Amino acid sequence: MDHDEIEIDVPSFFVCPISLEIMKDPVTVSTGITYDRESIEKWLISKKNKTCPVTKQELSDYTDLTPNHTLRRLIQAWCTLNASQGVERIPTPKPPTNKIQITKLIKEASHSSLTIQINCLKRLRSIASGSETNKRIMEDAGVVEFLASVVINNSCNIDPASLMSEINVNPVDEALSILHHLHVSETGLKNLLAFRNGEFIESLTKVMQKGFFESRAYAVFLLKSMSQVAEAVQLLHQKTELFVELVQVLKDQISSKVSKAALQTLIELCPWGRNRIKGVEAGTVPVLIELLLENCKDRKPNEMMLVLLENLCQCAEGRAELLKHAAGLAVVSKKILRVFL
Repeated sequence: MDHDEIEIDVPSFFVCPISLEIMKDPVTVSTGITYDRESIEKWLISKKNKTCPVTKQELSDYTDLTPNHTLRRLIQAWCTLNASQGVERIPTPKPPTNKIQITKLIKEASHSSLTIQINCLKRLRSIASGSETNKRIMEDAGVVEFLASVVINNSCNIDPASLMSEINVNPVDEALSILHHLHVSETGLKNLLAFRNGEFIESLTKVMQKGFFESRAYAVFLLKSMSQVAEAVQLLHQKTELFVELVQVLKDQISSKVSKAALQTLIELCPWGRNRIKGVEAGTVPVLIELLLENCKDRKPNEMMLVLLENLCQCAEGRAELLKHAAGLAVVSKKILRVFL
């Protein structure tokens, strides 16, 4: 609710210092300042700040948010009193989840039928959508590793029809959707890279090969996030199949956002070890040239494609592929002039 749109005076202590809107779920931090839960969670978690926005004092723990029930009841009562002027009553918020609840769900899903597992996954997705705090509690409880296991255990035989449960949901699709919306932390992403000796990366490759468009997109987004935080040694020994499927994603043009994520992943991968040659062997060079020929008006993907081409052409195989294509040198020269002048 935006208090600027209400033609009555709103008590200043009802307003969140961050969002400048009436608080729906007021919580007090260790410095004694009260904020709306959603706003302070975004400040602390999504924006990775560690201080109180008002006092600038350091805050020790993002989970140390105390519900201000008294203020919330005052706001609700004020909304009720002003209902005739179009003010909607703020509902009582749900409390954050806890580690015990999440651990129980993981255990139940790990030792149950496919249908029960799907139901547990749906509940996890609902909990994750509740708040940023829920997402971090879920990660701390081991949800990321559990979801990675679901993807690995079901990716070997990804047949969209055979993997459907009685309620027509694929566990791989559901697990990848949750992982994407969890906004996994940098530590969690690094753990995924090494999870079960790299099996998760192989599973994402299979998802890109056989999965639905949405799951393929989630797989690419995860690969991009992981590659951006990975140590060089973790990127050295990726299989050619990974490059083949990333290039196929570029050819399929699922969406502009997915294509940019695939390009960024290839840019992160190619400088290390023999990855540059694997990228060339996967057919990246002619695909990039053809995409550049399509004359995309968006400058960013053109820049990314040129960066990737320049990287691939640092090996003899890449230069040979560029020269082999009839339009190779011409399109690159033309794009360089347009992008950088």
